[in-house]
Amino acid sequence: MTSAAPDLLTRVRSLVLPALQAAIATLEDERMRRVAAYHLGWCDADGRPLDTGGGKSIRPALAVLSAQAGGGSATDGVPAATAVELVHNFSLLHDDIMDRDVERRHRPTGWVVFGDGQAILAGNAMLTVGIEVLVASGAAGRRSLPCLLTTVQRLIGGQSEDLALEDRPSVELDEVLHMEAGKTAALLACSASIGALAVEAAPQVVDALAAYGHALGMSFQLVDDILGITGDASVTGKSASSDIRAGKRSAPIVAALRAGVPAAERLSRLLAAGPPETDGDVTHARKLIEEAGGLDWAAREADAFLAQALAHLAGAPIPAPVASELADLARYVVERDR
Repeated sequence: MTSAAPDLLTRVRSLVLPALQAAIATLEDERMRRVAAYHLGWCDADGRPLDTGGGKSIRPALAVLSAQAGGGSATDGVPAATAVELVHNFSLLHDDIMDRDVERRHRPTGWVVFGDGQAILAGNAMLTVGIEVLVASGAAGRRSLPCLLTTVQRLIGGQSEDLALEDRPSVELDEVLHMEAGKTAALLACSASIGALAVEAAPQVVDALAAYGHALGMSFQLVDDILGITGDASVTGKSASSDIRAGKRSAPIVAALRAGVPAAERLSRLLAAGPPETDGDVTHARKLIEEAGGLDWAAREADAFLAQALAHLAGAPIPAPVASELADLARYVVERDR
């Protein structure tokens, strides 16, 4: 795994964190500031500051590199980076409620600590302030705001599809991939191109970055799907086999169900009664998904999408050092924890 990407993420965090903290500080309600700060890993449930925590900053890194790819500076990308990170965390707060996920980043999720209502409102507040950050950045923000707003609509549509698929007795693989394109790939495509929009990059640069981000997003989600079945809770920060326990129809699970092999039939019978409730049933389901080839299929697809992402970079008029960092980041994202 490349060591350049973690260094990049650390550098971007130090650049974007002050702007992110300043944005949260503008929230008028103290409860909203506390829920947002807790979710972002800045404090404990009582508001006491923490020195560690927070996400990987992948989306802010893409936005900062996007501005540099378009001929601007890293600082030019900070408002866009702040906005996409706020939108991302708005979606996480809401998704955790809808999915009833009780753990994220190795501690209880926002709704578990503060209740559904407060977590929903904090998510709404983060979305609003993300938009405000771009509006306040002047002409650059006006150029990039349509991209962000369109992406929010796609995120909402993707999450709606995700919920609808959980209630379906039969799901096709192309339906799952379409859902994941909205739920995950749309925001990475936006993150990878919004900085370039802000600095008025050439259309071919913006388009190449968006295509890179979309392919990376699909690869990212497929890896996340694998980790949702096999991931170690101590590494992922979520419950072990969280997607199986939640009854998700993620891509590897649907690929296994559609494999046409005996293990697929046994898996279908096991899941027909609803999400597995015992640890034994969860383990059995995980083994059947693997035996039916669902995990191998997802790994191959993730690698194929990564290759697509890198190809979009190779064909774009982007400064070589920036393209190299974008490529390193893509490899890091896809190779993580698997």
